[in-house]
Amino acid sequence: MGGTVLLTFEVIAEALRERIRSGGLRPGDALPTQAVLMAEFGASSLSVQKAMTLLKRDGYAISHPGKGAFVAQSDVDTAEDPGSPDAENVPVVGTTARVEALELALAEALDQFTALRARVEALEAGGT
Repeated sequence: MGGTVLLTFEVIAEALRERIRSGGLRPGDALPTQAVLMAEFGASSLSVQKAMTLLKRDGYAISHPGKGAFVAQSDVDTAEDPGSPDAENVPVVGTTARVEALELALAEALDQFTALRARVEALEAGGT
C-alpha cells in the first residue's frame, strides 16, 4: 500500500476482504467470530468491531442479530469472465448489503436525533 501503515482494524478488514475475494469465504458463509478474530490478529474487541463495521459499510458483510455476521450475497457473477476489463469495476458484493448498512446507520442517527430533541425540549420546558 505504498508505505502506508494500516491500523489493526484496517488489517483485519482487508484480510477478510481478501478471503472473500479469493473464495475462501463465500456468500452466505459465517464470518469468524469476534473471539476468533481477536485471537488470530492479537486485536482488541474494539478493533474487531471497527473492522466488521467497515465490511458492512462496504457491502462485504451483513449481520443477522443473534446469529452473527455473514458474507453478503453478490448481485453479479464475475466468475463467468474474470478476465474481462469490466471485472475490476463490478462490485464484489451486492447493493442489498450496502442498503442494509445505510438503513442501520440512518436508524442510529434518527435515534440520536430523537434523544437530542428530547433533551432540548426538556431544557426548554425547565427554563421557562
